[in-house]
Amino acid sequence: MSPSLVLSLIAGYFVVLIIIALLTSRKATSASFFVANRNAPWYMVAFAMIGTSLSGVTFVSVPGQVLSGQWSYMGMVLGYVAGYAVIATVLLPLYYRLNLISIYTYLEQRFGFWSYKTGAFFFLLSRAIGAAFRLFLVAGVLQVIVFEQMGVPFAVTVTVSILLIYLYTFRGGLKTILWTDTFQTLAMLLCVIVSIGLIGNELNLGWAGLVQTVRESPLSETFFFADANDKKYFWKLFAAGMFITITMTGLDQDLMQKNLSCRNLRDAQKNMFWFTLTLVFVNLLFLSLGVLLYKFAEVKGIALDQIPSLLNAKGNLDTDKVFPYLATTHFSLFAGVVFVLGIIAVTYASADSALTALTTSFCVDFLNISRYPEAKQKTMRQAAHLAFTVVLIVIILIFRALNDQNVVSAVFDAAGYTYGPLLGLYAFGLYTRRRPQDTWVPIICVLSPIITWALVKNSAAWFGGYEIGFEKLIYNGLLTFMGLWLISRKAEVEEAVNPIARELVS
Repeated sequence: MSPSLVLSLIAGYFVVLIIIALLTSRKATSASFFVANRNAPWYMVAFAMIGTSLSGVTFVSVPGQVLSGQWSYMGMVLGYVAGYAVIATVLLPLYYRLNLISIYTYLEQRFGFWSYKTGAFFFLLSRAIGAAFRLFLVAGVLQVIVFEQMGVPFAVTVTVSILLIYLYTFRGGLKTILWTDTFQTLAMLLCVIVSIGLIGNELNLGWAGLVQTVRESPLSETFFFADANDKKYFWKLFAAGMFITITMTGLDQDLMQKNLSCRNLRDAQKNMFWFTLTLVFVNLLFLSLGVLLYKFAEVKGIALDQIPSLLNAKGNLDTDKVFPYLATTHFSLFAGVVFVLGIIAVTYASADSALTALTTSFCVDFLNISRYPEAKQKTMRQAAHLAFTVVLIVIILIFRALNDQNVVSAVFDAAGYTYGPLLGLYAFGLYTRRRPQDTWVPIICVLSPIITWALVKNSAAWFGGYEIGFEKLIYNGLLTFMGLWLISRKAEVEEAVNPIARELVS
C-alpha cells in the first residue's frame, strides 16, 4: 500500500470529522462541551460509546492475542456484562440523583476536599496513561505502513495525530464527540465485518464456511480455563473484567460523561443495556477475526514468527503487529484500505473522548470553572484542552522507549494500579457509613498501588505459584478500602449523598 494512498485516506477522514465539528460546535458553551446540554438521545449515546470503549487496542491487540490466549478474553467480556449491570443499577442512579457534571464531586460531598481531589487526580492519571497507550498503538501502525517509508520520525507522527484530534474537539467538546464517535463507530463496525468477509474470500469460504472455520479452530476451542494458577483462569478474568468495567467505565469521567448527557436516568439505563449487548457481539467479531487471521497465515504458508519486523525486542512474535502486517502486505488493496480506515476510526473515537474527559475533569474538579463568566470559561477549557494534548504526546514518547509487551496488557496493567484507589474510594463511600479522616486519604491511595505492585512481583513465590494478573485491580481496591477503614469513624451520611449505603445498613 503506497504512503500517498494512506495519507489521502487519513486526510479525507479528518476532513469529514472537521466538517462534523464545525456543524455541531456552533454557539458552544461549557454546558454543551461538558454534558452536551443533557439532551442527547440514549440510542445515539449507546452507539457512540462502542467506539469509545473499544479503541485501537481491541481492533489490533484482541485479534492478535488469540494465538497465546485463545478465547480466554471472553471471560473478561462476560465480566464486563456483570460490571455494566452494577453501573446501571448502582452508580447511574447516584450520579443522576446528585445531578453531577464531574462524577468525582460525589467524593467531596461524601468524604471531603482531599478525597475529592485525590479521586479526580487518579482519574486524570489513569485516563491520560490509557489514552496515550491507545494512541501509541495507532501511531505505531501508521508509522510502519506510511511514515517510516517517508523518513518521518515517530515523534512527528504522534504529534500530528494528536493535534488533529485537538483540532476537531477543542470547540464543541462532548456535543461534537457524540456525533463524531457515532460516525467513527459505524466506520469501525463496517470495517471489521468487511475484513472478515474479505478473509473469507481469500480462503474461498462463504459466511457459513467462516463460522465453521472459527468453531473448529484449536484457537477457539475454549474460553473456560480451569487452572487457578493460569493467567487465563476463567474466574480470575471474569472478576477482573467486572471490576475493570466498574472502574474504567463507572468510575471514569470519560464514559460516564456520555451517560450523563442523556435526558434522564431511564434513558441512561436503556443506553447501558443496549450498549452492553452490542459490545459482547463486537468482541465476538474481534475474536473470530483473530482466529481467521492465523488461519489465513497458515493456509498461505506465512511464518509470522520468522519475519523480523513482527518480532519484539526479546525475539518473540509481537501479536499486535499481526493484523496490520497481513492487512497491508498480503491482503488485497481494498482490504488494506479497510484496515487503515478501521483502526483510525476506532482509535480516534476513543482518544477524542478521553481528551475531552480530561479537560472536563480538570476544569470542573481543579479549576472550579463554573465560578467564571462564559467567555473566561471558554478560554480556560481551550487552554486545558491544549495542555492535555501535549501531555498525551509526552506520555506516548516515553512509552515508546520503554514498551516490551503488547498494548492490551499494558493498558490493563496500568489500570490495575491507577484505578484501584478509585474502586476503593467509591466502594467505601457506597457500602459503609464510615467517614475517613480526609487529610489521610491521599496517603492511603498512594500506598495501596505500591503494596499491590509488591504483591504482583512476588505473588508466585509467596502464594505457591499463583500469579496475580489483571485481577490486581481488585486487590488494589481492597487494600484502599481496608486503609480507609483504619482511618475512619462511624458517621451519619446524608440520604441525598449516599442513598445506597442507607439502604444497605438499614
